[in-house]
Amino acid sequence: MKSFTQIIATSLLVVFSANAQQEKGITGLNNWLNNWTEFKANKVEYSEANQILAGNITANTKLFKKNTYQLQGNVYVTNNAVLTIEPGTVIIGDFQSKGTLIITKGASIIADGLETDPIVFTSNRSMKKAGDWGGIVILGDAPINKYGGISSVNFDLNPAMTLYGGVNPAYNAGIMRYVRIEFAGAKAQSGGENLNALLLAGVGNKTILENIMVSFSAGDSFEFLGGELNLNQLVSFRSSSNDYKFNYGTQANINNSLAVRSPFLSSKYGSRCLDIASYDKKEEVDFSKKKTLVVATNLTLANISDNINADIESGLIKEAIFVSENSSIQCKRTVVSGFNPAVVLDDQIQINNENLKKLTFESMYFNNCKGNLFTENNTNNEDLESWYGQSAFFNVYSKGNNSETFIDFSNDRKPDFRLQLSKITASK
Repeated sequence: MKSFTQIIATSLLVVFSANAQQEKGITGLNNWLNNWTEFKANKVEYSEANQILAGNITANTKLFKKNTYQLQGNVYVTNNAVLTIEPGTVIIGDFQSKGTLIITKGASIIADGLETDPIVFTSNRSMKKAGDWGGIVILGDAPINKYGGISSVNFDLNPAMTLYGGVNPAYNAGIMRYVRIEFAGAKAQSGGENLNALLLAGVGNKTILENIMVSFSAGDSFEFLGGELNLNQLVSFRSSSNDYKFNYGTQANINNSLAVRSPFLSSKYGSRCLDIASYDKKEEVDFSKKKTLVVATNLTLANISDNINADIESGLIKEAIFVSENSSIQCKRTVVSGFNPAVVLDDQIQINNENLKKLTFESMYFNNCKGNLFTENNTNNEDLESWYGQSAFFNVYSKGNNSETFIDFSNDRKPDFRLQLSKITASK
């Protein structure tokens, strides 16, 4: 069996500039997680709410930093209204009514925080837990691959007010920048799946989506249903479900983003860093339309664990990336650390040149994983090892623990998940 080439080239320390140290994984001369993120969200106290958000918002509305807002029940922004949120504003999701914010198709949100003054959505409970409140749903008329080109969101929301999909790939739903979403993902009252912290359905490429942190979500941190998206510097921290889920013909570029998982948090609905599919049921999809394509560059996908090997053997850790049939991924310069294995391909994907050309894993850094790439339900991965082990792909792997792999992994206040300088890698 052919294994990936590994060369830890310490001589490059002298040759390369400081920028080379982040050649793989999240990049930046400085730690871009500083200032606006919060990795101890359950320790932060906010002011009591003095304003209520409830019902429908039908006219342009602005929320101000001087107030603290409580999101009660399902709050729909409708009638092409714009909801503007001032930097530093805190919106508290109500636990009893499972507060959820829905930006309907045609409406938009301008949540444009600052690095030093982010916008925060969090729980109103004193002892905050994943799933305390609903989350944020943003809907647009960018293309999806379902028959008819239009669908609606479930989760006990009003189907007439949650329509999404259309023919405008440039649909602009507004701005989400320097925003934190904490303890979202309440279970739907019908007993179905959990809501997602941030659900974007039919959202187009004119929407600005960057520097968004989701932490402690009981549902998916980020879910994308169709649309065309450019995603930059996103963070998913200790989600119980998937970190990033793409479906229904999503065309996404996700760059310089992070997913940090805990082996003790999982959901029966999926607990992967990247979950990539083109449909849930074949019969609901128009195959003349685009299938899901995710271009993922400079991601870091890591497991928090004091003993990764023991947690893998006990079954607490699964794969980092799952790719379903009839969907594609182009993954480059990404770090996958501490998974079992790194990547799993749907067993309906035939391993041949035609399909493997749609599944690119290039300049990857596989660290401390029990295996690299496998087909589902098949322990023989020789074909995949042989293909992705070719020198042209520049893939490498290591067995380093988190503390020696990342600059400051164990800092619970201001961690730094960039690769350590000594981990610069090269390949034949």
